[in-house]
Amino acid sequence: MIFKKLKTFAILSLSLFAATPVAAQDLLANQAPIDRKMKAVDAEMLRQLVEFEEEYDSPAEDLYEDWDNTYAHRESALPDSFRIDLRNFCMPTPSRVITSNFGPRWRRQHKGLDIKVYIGDTIRAAFNGKVRVVKNEGARKGYGKYIVIRHPNGLETIYGHLSKQLVVENQDVRAGEPIALGGNTGRSTGSHLHFETRLCGVALNPAIMFDFVNQDIVSDFYDFHKDSYEFDGRLATQLRGANGRYGYNPADVNSPNMGKSREVASSSGSSRYHKVRKGETLSSIARKRGTSVTALCKLNRISKNVRLRPGQILKYN
Repeated sequence: MIFKKLKTFAILSLSLFAATPVAAQDLLANQAPIDRKMKAVDAEMLRQLVEFEEEYDSPAEDLYEDWDNTYAHRESALPDSFRIDLRNFCMPTPSRVITSNFGPRWRRQHKGLDIKVYIGDTIRAAFNGKVRVVKNEGARKGYGKYIVIRHPNGLETIYGHLSKQLVVENQDVRAGEPIALGGNTGRSTGSHLHFETRLCGVALNPAIMFDFVNQDIVSDFYDFHKDSYEFDGRLATQLRGANGRYGYNPADVNSPNMGKSREVASSSGSSRYHKVRKGETLSSIARKRGTSVTALCKLNRISKNVRLRPGQILKYN
């Protein structure tokens, strides 16, 4: 009798002992999906933390002295040099049709690009940023319904002639987030998006940074230099919109050269640019563009021994 009880106890003990690892494995198996979810949460939190730190250390903090919701733009002192990070961008619209370029138009200066959109088309934020202005200038006046967003990379983008604004002032937005609907408000002769890029309130031609035909950026970075900006008369006036036509001509959309070299050029033969590809040298670029290394160095104010970076923009004409 005692032997049977001991045998039964032993069997039960062994059963419990053997069952423990299985239960532990079941527990671990059940825990695995939770672990994966927690890893995803941790990764998302890390990404948000990195983005927060990047925006906290925003170059825009050093460029702008105030945050004011009352005006669309106001020119202030330009930095001697400034690198504008164009990565992590989103085209404000998938439209590839430019209906009006940057420069003089109707005896006044056109400070942006007009891109063909229809009333109700979605307009998206070009970069991460914070909405500074959401206003309506009224019928037949200026921008009509418009939005101004200040970005950590130092730019402010303006979106004009909207039919509806989907954001409010002081709201944080992400690149690609819907911010408005296309329209025909303000001083407009047809539905389109008026798109501006400004640095310290000074209008820069969006075409030196954005390639709407190919729905891409011209380069990962745009290096702004005040001395070159003021020294090169043609480029300075074109960037400020004071002289000459500069940007994409709608008639050039089907041109065999459009989109192949990602150069920024006007149909009137003004400055042209080359985007450096991996492995290219000043010599190879000079041969490709029909110029000389000396000319490239003089135009870009660089030495012959400079180390080129993929994505760097060089002027060659």
